[in-house]
Amino acid sequence: MEEIRVYNTLTREKSVFHPVTPGQVKIYVCGVTPYNHPHIGNARPAVTWDVIRRYLQFIGYKVTLVQNFTDVDDKIINKANAEGVSWKTIADRYIDAYFQVIDALHVRRADIYPRVSEHMEDIIHMVSTLIEKKHAYVLNGDVYYDISTFHDYCRLSGRNVDDMLAGARVEVNEGKRNPGDFALWKSAKPGEPSWPSPWGEGRPGWHIECSAMSIHYLGKTFDFHGGGSDLIFPHHENEIAQSEGCTCQPFVHYWLHNGFITINQEKMSKSLNNFFLVKDVLAQYSADALRFFLLSTHYRSPLDFSDDRLEEAETNMERLRGVIERSRMLEKSGDEQVSEEAGVLRDSAEKAMALFHEAMDDDFNTGLASGALFDLAKALNIYDAYVQNGGRADKNSVEKAMKNLKIMTDILGILEHAWNTDDETNGEDFKRLMDVVLQIRQSAREKKQYEVADEIRDRLGEIGILIEDMPDGARWKKRGF
Repeated sequence: MEEIRVYNTLTREKSVFHPVTPGQVKIYVCGVTPYNHPHIGNARPAVTWDVIRRYLQFIGYKVTLVQNFTDVDDKIINKANAEGVSWKTIADRYIDAYFQVIDALHVRRADIYPRVSEHMEDIIHMVSTLIEKKHAYVLNGDVYYDISTFHDYCRLSGRNVDDMLAGARVEVNEGKRNPGDFALWKSAKPGEPSWPSPWGEGRPGWHIECSAMSIHYLGKTFDFHGGGSDLIFPHHENEIAQSEGCTCQPFVHYWLHNGFITINQEKMSKSLNNFFLVKDVLAQYSADALRFFLLSTHYRSPLDFSDDRLEEAETNMERLRGVIERSRMLEKSGDEQVSEEAGVLRDSAEKAMALFHEAMDDDFNTGLASGALFDLAKALNIYDAYVQNGGRADKNSVEKAMKNLKIMTDILGILEHAWNTDDETNGEDFKRLMDVVLQIRQSAREKKQYEVADEIRDRLGEIGILIEDMPDGARWKKRGF
């Protein structure tokens, strides 16, 4: 195994990665609260950890990735009550929506997607253990974690507990021991789902769920815990206190946090109404372009969202598709013609692959890794120009360069269709199928069932097929082709 260095939020420095179990990597990533369609802020950690997982697998690790769904939450309950449906109906609807967009973005599914509602037994057991170990206390049917009992509280965020709590007010009727004590279990309230527990009917607090589910699937100590930087405090801070208070063992060895997505340098936020849904972005840009945009900056850095940057990413994807297509032709027409130019191409392929590994080994720097990819693409273009001007192509050199190019694009998760020469979407059967779909959509429009027609258009857009309504009827095309 090659040496990888990662930036650990817990230690605030880069260090060499040493797995808990040699040859294996166990990862837990905080997932979404499914009460709305996923936005691009949800897409960034999904794509980031997909690439990290792909790279770790490529260099030989066996990887287990767990990503949860917080399907018991105030936002879900409020939306369900507003619509007059069950909380599970809302959760199921938007979990399906999440899978639709991550599949469209070529994100390989996690090994396990646990839901909070399916792990009440684990959660209740963990809360009971924390009470037994004097880390938690019961108060009128609620259970709180006593932060004063955990001596390393705030070591992840680096906050000073006294400064953090200075001036904090305790509600008169609340009775918490410390202002910073947080809920592990909340007593049932009218209009909310609840489960039986030793402390009465209720539901879990936000933080306990991830501790219970990660330990259930990955053990008391595991390698990586990921999520957005907004989760460092209080969510991940509280996870450490709960988990280590319960098990008396180190919880996570490496904490990795991705940066915010900003809009005009301002943090994307639903409260500011400046967020973008993935499905809407995919209606305008290819999945490759959006994915490449999300990987164009180091995962820890802020990423400013703009149409200009997405247009640039789209152009870059078109260029790479052209390189792949032209290189295929070189490969087919080439023979064993050793030349100085062929030697330069082989050297460029080796150098680009080395730079790619160097970037990924340095805290999974996809921004620099992408640079190595384009270095190799440039070398292939130069070699193609040499052949077009009368040189003879060396099949072996082109194969070497294309092999390395494909490894890079596979790890970054882009241009899968460009490499697939047997793409069924080019076949006559698919064309006939699309004719049927367009006929059904046109029938819906004629019956003024515009929501159905729009949904067909939007769902096709999510998988990279664009529908254009023309005066003489609708037509379709694959995005990027």
